[in-house]
Amino acid sequence: MNILVTGSNGFVGRNLVESLKSIRDGKDRRPEYRSLLPIEIYECDKDTPSDELANYCEMADFVFNLAGENRPIDPKMFVEGNCGFLTNLLTMLERAGNNPPVMLASSVQASLLGRYANSEYGASKREAEKRLFDYSQKHASTVYVFRFPNLYGKWCRPNYNSAIATFCDAIANDRPYSVSDPSVVLELLYIDDLIEGMLQCLLGRVERCDYDGTALVPCATGSFCYIPSTDSASLGEIISLLEEFKESRYSLMLPQAAKGTFANKLFATFESYYSPAALAYPLEAHADDRGAFAEFLRTDDCGQLSVNYSKPGVTKGNHWHNTKWEKFLVVSGEALIRLRKIGRDTKGLPYPVQEYRVCGSRPEVVEMAPGYTHSITNTSQDNDLVTVMWANEPFDPNCPDTYYEEV
Repeated sequence: MNILVTGSNGFVGRNLVESLKSIRDGKDRRPEYRSLLPIEIYECDKDTPSDELANYCEMADFVFNLAGENRPIDPKMFVEGNCGFLTNLLTMLERAGNNPPVMLASSVQASLLGRYANSEYGASKREAEKRLFDYSQKHASTVYVFRFPNLYGKWCRPNYNSAIATFCDAIANDRPYSVSDPSVVLELLYIDDLIEGMLQCLLGRVERCDYDGTALVPCATGSFCYIPSTDSASLGEIISLLEEFKESRYSLMLPQAAKGTFANKLFATFESYYSPAALAYPLEAHADDRGAFAEFLRTDDCGQLSVNYSKPGVTKGNHWHNTKWEKFLVVSGEALIRLRKIGRDTKGLPYPVQEYRVCGSRPEVVEMAPGYTHSITNTSQDNDLVTVMWANEPFDPNCPDTYYEEV
C-alpha cells in the first residue's frame, strides 16, 4: 500500500510515520496489519516541492492529510494552510485520476460554538471539512474526518498548541509555568490511541459519529470519525499528577498509573520531556564495611524493590518477619541462602535449615517466607555479590517487622 502523509514533520505526522515504518519494516508484527504490506510511505511537509507532491498523489492508495496551520503570525494564513493546501491536494488527486480514501485532521474548534464561536482557526477547519465533504460527494470518495480534541504525547511541542506539553516540559526541566484557572476541564486524546485509530482507517475500520452542537453522537452512518478512548481532566488535576511524577524520583514512590489509565498515558508523556542529560538520577546507597544497599522503587500496594551489594565472605540478614515477605534474586556472583522456621518442632528441637546455592548465571528466585529467619552469604572469595530484593511492603522504620535471630 502506498500511503501519503502530509504534515509528516508535525506532532501527529511524526508519530504516524514512525508507526507506519515499524509495520513496513516488520518491527510491528501484529497480524492485522500484514495485509497492508508492502508499504511505501510518502512524506510531505511544507518544503516538499509541488511536482513531488503531485507524483505522490498519482501513486497514493491512502492519504492522511495532517498538514495545517495552528499559530501563524498572520491569521489569514489559517485559511491558506488549512483550506488552500487541502484544495490543492484534492485538485492534484483529480488531475491524477486517483480516488484514494482521504483522512482529514480537523478540530473540535470547527464546531464554532461556545468558546470556539470566534475561532479563526476553527472557521478554517470548518471550511476544510466542507471542501472535503463536497469532494467526497462529487467523486463518491471515502473520507475520514476527525475533530481532534486536545492531543498529548511524546514529541508534542511545548508552548505551541498543547497545554500538557507545556506543563510537562516546564515541570520536568524546572522551568516556570502558570495556570490561569485550575478548574478548566480539558477533553484529552493520547497520541498512541489516536495513531491506532488512524491505522485502523487503513483497514476500513472506524468509529463514526455526528455532532449535536459540540456533543459527539456515535452513529454508524455518521459523517465524522472519532476515537472512543478520550479522557477528561482539569488543569489542576493534571498539574497535581505531573508534580507527583517529578517527586517520584526523590521519594522513589511509583505513582498509581495502571495500564490504559489517563495517569499511565500522562506519565509516559511526562517522561519523554526530560532533557537527555536528565534521564539519570542518583540513588541513596547505605554503605558499610559489608557492602551497600540501595532502594530503587517503592509503591503503595506492591512493595519495595532494592539492590544489595555484599563483599566476599559477608553474610547479611539473620532476621525474620511476622507478615512481611521477600523475594531474592542474585544477578551477579554466587551466594548461599539459608532459611529456618522460627521455634521448635514437636520433639523440642530447632527446625532444620534449608539451604539454596544460587548464582547470577542461573537466575532463581528464593522466597523469604514469614516466620522464617534467613540469611544470604557471598560465597565468592574475590567478587561482590549483587542481589535484587523485593519486599511486599515498603520499609517502615516505626514498624519494621524485623527481628534478629541467627539462622
